[in-house]
Amino acid sequence: MNYNHALVTGGAGFIGSHIVEKLLDKGIEVTVLDNLSVGKKENIPVDAKFVEGDIQDINLLKELTNQCDCIFHQAAKVSIRASMNECYEDAQTNLMGTLNILRACEDAKVKKFVFASSMAVYADSPKVEPIDENYKKGPLSPYGIAKLASEQYIHLMCRKNNIKSVVLRYFNTFGPRQTLTPYVGVITIFINKLLNGESPVIFGEGNQLRDFVYVGDIASANILALEKDITEVTLNIGTGEPTSVNRIAEILIQKINPGIKAIRGPEYPEELKISFADITKAKQYIGYKPEFDLEDKIKEIIDYIKNNS
Repeated sequence: MNYNHALVTGGAGFIGSHIVEKLLDKGIEVTVLDNLSVGKKENIPVDAKFVEGDIQDINLLKELTNQCDCIFHQAAKVSIRASMNECYEDAQTNLMGTLNILRACEDAKVKKFVFASSMAVYADSPKVEPIDENYKKGPLSPYGIAKLASEQYIHLMCRKNNIKSVVLRYFNTFGPRQTLTPYVGVITIFINKLLNGESPVIFGEGNQLRDFVYVGDIASANILALEKDITEVTLNIGTGEPTSVNRIAEILIQKINPGIKAIRGPEYPEELKISFADITKAKQYIGYKPEFDLEDKIKEIIDYIKNNS
């Protein structure tokens, strides 16, 4: 199936802007919808149409969905820790915003809906082993709860409206253009601290295992999900390789400021201790294969932050 015009919600943001670039490279017209609460205008390629607005605006959504044949829903309030204290605001954006988009699709000509979900839908793993898409769901945060509910609504309502749906569960994404916040993106946070001559803070023992996946691989997975003729499919998007937070700190300290030592902070119970992806299903369904290695990409991220801070 060919697609001509994509709507990318959150397309001025970290992951969304990389997806926009790849869609344009494929010759697909792109409209970016973003409220610029986190995203930045300068992230948007000049060839994309930009609409400043919010996914809470149902009239605007109806107008935009009538112009596109595929949607990449990336807009979200992304913070596991902050969602504990802002569960209403989290649900308003991450769940009700998603339902708004689905409502706007009812009378539109959208053929494919690709959704950015998260590893936060899973329960913690007691073993050091990759988790597949059937692994126990047990979100430890309101953010994870909203993502899991959104997944289910998307598959259900897209089926009802004859729209093909694909849910991609992102693991720990890193790369250029990630907005610095106290809550999201340990690599970005650590690099900024070290460049400023400050100690990175490791919460808990630092033995938490994460699957750090480069944003270029995440963007490629979205394009593959569009191109493959599949529906009602949910896929993990990561690397399948675990890396500890201690190891991240060690790599970055060595590369940026070897005289600094990390310091310890309190553990956060809402964050998973062991979480890395089994990507077998993504390989089978969309031919996904991560191309970028964590340590090979670290210098690029350091240089990007140096040049843009």
